[in-house]
Amino acid sequence: MAHVDNVTRESWILSTFPEWGTYLNEEIERTVVKEGTVSMWWLGCTGIWLKSAGTTNILCDLWTGTGKQTHGNGMMKKGHQMMRMSGVQNMQPNLRTQPFVIDPFAVKDVDALVVTHIHSDHLDINTAAAVHQNCPKAKFIGPLEVVNTWLKWGIPKEKTIIVKPNDKVQIQDITIVALEAFDRTALVTESDPNVLLSGKMPKNMDLIAVNYLFETSGGNIYHAGDSHYSNMFAKHGNEHTIDVCLGAYGENPRGITDKVTSVDMLRMAESLNAKVVIPVHYDIWANFMADPKEITEIWKLKKDRLKYQFKPYIWQVGGQFIYPTNKDDMEFNFYRGFDDVFTIENDTPFPSFL
Repeated sequence: MAHVDNVTRESWILSTFPEWGTYLNEEIERTVVKEGTVSMWWLGCTGIWLKSAGTTNILCDLWTGTGKQTHGNGMMKKGHQMMRMSGVQNMQPNLRTQPFVIDPFAVKDVDALVVTHIHSDHLDINTAAAVHQNCPKAKFIGPLEVVNTWLKWGIPKEKTIIVKPNDKVQIQDITIVALEAFDRTALVTESDPNVLLSGKMPKNMDLIAVNYLFETSGGNIYHAGDSHYSNMFAKHGNEHTIDVCLGAYGENPRGITDKVTSVDMLRMAESLNAKVVIPVHYDIWANFMADPKEITEIWKLKKDRLKYQFKPYIWQVGGQFIYPTNKDDMEFNFYRGFDDVFTIENDTPFPSFL
């Protein structure tokens, strides 16, 4: 029997985190993807696990870290991108708001870890270590500076693949197409806080960020990373067949343009000629949280007049989305259980006042 004298902070942490344990790891491993479909799970932030009918497993942008854990001195770290974007100096209250729904050190059968850009809530050392240790044949795919970071962390060069827009990488039965990213926030992220002040231009976007199109036999999934809205989405929509698009949605604080708004989520889907648009990222930061049903309500107002050919889908972290099976659904709900309900009346005595 447990005893309070044996309970410590360390034992609590080990017995509690990740909060979902290996529940989702097991679900993904056991899932058999039917021919003509593709499955994916939302892991929080923009983290996605894709699984094809050919049992190819692609892990994209899984982040297993935290945001603020202390008030500190109340000031933003010198050189922080939010400081450069707006001049703000007070601390950004970016507290993590989602549980850890997957155990990175229990991952199996990952064929490729794919990362969109250099920011640490997408490029994660714990995920890199877990995939490297558990999946020796996995490829590490990202733009130049993402790969440079992996190399600094100790990922062997032969495991890495540098991509730039229009590059294609074949991972078994999934074709990964790198496309232009539109993440202006990433452009003001530099290791040297004096770069912009010195008059030097920020790094080329193609070196630090890309968007991805995952082409599968069940449908094509477009991952926009942290891209802002751009007219270039129409170029991607003209040049590629896109079934589902994921965008970094959020409620931008005053003076900041970092996430895609509800209106621009719909513009993105229309420009990409997508059939389903799914907002992500809004779940993770306390200071950027937004209500995704705002997207649904605006869609309802505009869909007939603008003849939208797509639907929004409101996901839940840890939930599975199957394309095209779920393409006409508009909201996810977890399985509620209790299918084997009582076949006889419960004999629990009821109070007389009921």
